[in-house]
Amino acid sequence: MEKFDVEDRWPELFAQLDATQRNAVRQSLAAGWHEGFEPTREDVENVTDLARGAIDFREYRRRGHAAARRVAGPVPAGR
Repeated sequence: MEKFDVEDRWPELFAQLDATQRNAVRQSLAAGWHEGFEPTREDVENVTDLARGAIDFREYRRRGHAAARRVAGPVPAGR
């Protein structure tokens, strides 16, 4: 991602947010992006769902852990 354009890429995820929520989501994702994080649609959906109250923090963490496990792959037994 050469420029930070999450709202342009996935406008449907921002449609239900008010201006304050939209700004908070953009700011939190931009902070990571400046450090090298490239948010996926799934990442943006999780943050927007949390911001609009569709999920609670426990579900947000569950989703994040599930995504991390998918990326990391299987962990050998004994670890």
